Amino acid sequence: MTTRREILVGSLVLGGAAVAQPAGKGGGIAAPARGDAFLGKHTPKPLPFDPKKLTGISEKLIVSHHDKNYAGAVKNLNQVEEALAQITPDTPGFTVSGLEAAKLKFTNSMILHEMYFQNLGGDGHGVGSATEKALVQAYGSHARWEKLFLALGNSLGGGSGWAILDWDFHARGARIYWAGDHTTALAFGAPLLVMDMYEHAYAMDYGASAKDYIDAFFKNINWPEVDRRLAAWGNVPGQ
Repeated sequence: MTTRREILVGSLVLGGAAVAQPAGKGGGIAAPARGDAFLGKHTPKPLPFDPKKLTGISEKLIVSHHDKNYAGAVKNLNQVEEALAQITPDTPGFTVSGLEAAKLKFTNSMILHEMYFQNLGGDGHGVGSATEKALVQAYGSHARWEKLFLALGNSLGGGSGWAILDWDFHARGARIYWAGDHTTALAFGAPLLVMDMYEHAYAMDYGASAKDYIDAFFKNINWPEVDRRLAAWGNVPGQ
């Protein structure tokens, strides 16, 4: 479901596009400059698993989450990029800053949702040795990490945000981070495990019971995907 906030930002995007369009010769609209940053051609990725086969998360919920919330963010990002292509030196500052804020919000929403769906579809077992080592090194034990991750998730119940296990390039290790919005991600990190704690991720199945959703999430973690991310990010030269 599209949130009230997203509707407001969408209005800003459309209004910004109208304000920002430069006039060409003879009072016409000049063709906007184009580059990779302004293509507006993002497309939603399909679910990487059979939505009927999740444990404790219904097909109806996961399909709604994917087709409405995630796909909505992708659509909005495309509109933002189209509007940014129209920016000129005469565009009001509030329009520029508003569009840039919207771009960050929808870009992060797109990326985090994609990573969220990718780290689902497993059976909650099969933590790789490298991931286990990283968790033990950071938190003393897998059990201690899990308790802290669960605590963060539960703290966000009834509100919004993300619980993320990042590879922290600054600390050179795995770290849990809170993200209260799509725009509060770690500055120098790469997500290893992403848990969506916005109500749209669980309310359809569990109402206000975030705890039951979190339990279901853990039963569906695709640990091989987490291991793959760690292998990609945890061994980056020159950290």
